[in-house]
Amino acid sequence: MQVLSRKNIDDKYKWRLEDIVNGDSEWEKLYASTAKIAEKAAQFQGKLNDRSVILDCLHFDDGLNLNLEKLYVYAKMRKDEDCSVDKYVGMVDRIKNLLVDISERTAYIMPELSANSQEFLQQLKDDVDFADYSYSIELIIKNKQHTLSTQEEIILAKTGLFSGIFQEAFGMFDNLDIKFQPVETSDGETVELSHGLYGALLQSKSRDDRKKAFESMFNAYKDMINTVATLYIGNVKKNVFYSQVRKYQSCLDRATSGEDVPGDVYRRLLDCIDANISSLHRYLRYRRQQLGYEELHMYDLHVPITKGVDEGVEYDEACKLVKEALAPLGDEYGKLLDRAFTQGWIDVYENKGKRSGAYSWGCYGAHPYVLLNYQKTMHDVFTIAHELGHAMHSYYSNSTQPYAKAEYKIFVAEVASTVNEVLLVRHMLSTAEGERKKYLLSYLLDMFRTTVFRQTQFAEFEYEAHKMAEEGKPMSAESLCEIYKKLNDKYYITEGVADDELIKYEWARIPHFYNAFYVYKYSTGLISALCIADNILTNGESAVAAYKQFLKAGGSMSPVEILKLAGVDLTGDKPYKQAMEIFNDTLRQLESL
Repeated sequence: MQVLSRKNIDDKYKWRLEDIVNGDSEWEKLYASTAKIAEKAAQFQGKLNDRSVILDCLHFDDGLNLNLEKLYVYAKMRKDEDCSVDKYVGMVDRIKNLLVDISERTAYIMPELSANSQEFLQQLKDDVDFADYSYSIELIIKNKQHTLSTQEEIILAKTGLFSGIFQEAFGMFDNLDIKFQPVETSDGETVELSHGLYGALLQSKSRDDRKKAFESMFNAYKDMINTVATLYIGNVKKNVFYSQVRKYQSCLDRATSGEDVPGDVYRRLLDCIDANISSLHRYLRYRRQQLGYEELHMYDLHVPITKGVDEGVEYDEACKLVKEALAPLGDEYGKLLDRAFTQGWIDVYENKGKRSGAYSWGCYGAHPYVLLNYQKTMHDVFTIAHELGHAMHSYYSNSTQPYAKAEYKIFVAEVASTVNEVLLVRHMLSTAEGERKKYLLSYLLDMFRTTVFRQTQFAEFEYEAHKMAEEGKPMSAESLCEIYKKLNDKYYITEGVADDELIKYEWARIPHFYNAFYVYKYSTGLISALCIADNILTNGESAVAAYKQFLKAGGSMSPVEILKLAGVDLTGDKPYKQAMEIFNDTLRQLESL
């Protein structure tokens, strides 16, 4: 099938970026005025111990950032329409340079605010004139004990010139330098393995192809394990340095405090999933039986156990299906979906030069946007539901909260999107039969296995690796492989599952490990979404009203407290137990078929 030029795609399937900035000429005017305004940024420097000056400064900073947001989002999304257009490539580069310039001009604001006494900051937080900034000031107070002297902060800031080198070096190695042995497939084709093709081959019907891909992938990391281990150990030691200098009890506490999440949430996730590993083992035994194998290998975990159900769903029909599935969220939500489908919120089809994948994005003061590359597959139908979940979360947050409180934390960013996916699965299951029903139940189970069990396993590896460094124990490629192998045995080795030795090198190919203590958010996000969707389908309007409170809260308080608005308390055991009950019930339904 031929990929069309953008001009040949109907305008009704394109987003309308003029709702952000009314065309390129208006963008240029806004760029010029923003650069001019930025020249006044220093007017508050040295004066942020006076209430009225602080308020003026915060308002000034908001206005500047909102302009920057509009400029960057418009330029970047124009570029994403067709990455070959030099004009928009240049506009993105220009706004990036302006962002750097303005960040330098305003760098004094947070240190100066932090230098005020806790009593004074508390007075500002409680002042009605500072209501828009109450949570921001609360975070300044919380982090005050971890803020150093001005000179020390300057020194730490300069370490940013090289602190990311471990991640950058791994990225260069992993994307450019690593060499995989070619895979001779069962149909006689020679495949030059890549990360993308590895994922595709793991779903091949040929078990021999899957085995060859698995061995090619992990032997490549085995051959370079000392190099990769050195990079990762350096990154862990860097994290230890920053946590100690900033007087945190651990690297975990420093990482979670960055999003105002208690470290105990991380530890509770590990404990609760550890207590339910038997449910994963039961699923693995079911998968082995369905595939008809005497022994299940690690390269058998991704191949579908049901026949495909992709039926060539046209985009308009997919939108109708998504809207029907999300009907439990109420008429208001449905009307917003209609606006998204008809008023230029979504860029639907692939065109020459268009950015791949899918995302939802936007800026305060304009409706959110969704980029798709729709291909009529069932996967793409779920992508519509997923990205619209992000869009609606942003819409409700931006419509309800002031600019300073609108942006929600990454910790809750995947909740609304996954709620939509779960509601779509549950809606389709209500009428599904035979292979279609098996496919949907299996889809839900695999979503849980790869997101909750797998990401928690990764989170546990990070926890153990950093703990080793913090306790001063020697770290090496061998010790890291040993940690990972023990964890993999705990999660996967049960009756009828093979002990594949090469899996101990899997940790070495996970790029997220260079952004420490990030992956657990995938697990808590899906657990939260499963509970919220279940509550909506069980309790109706009251649960929907609670969920809307969550959507509208934006970044107005701690993300853990925001989730409590939707009835999910991650500081207790209930949501983890509820999610596991959903997993076990889904598995029982699949077994009964």
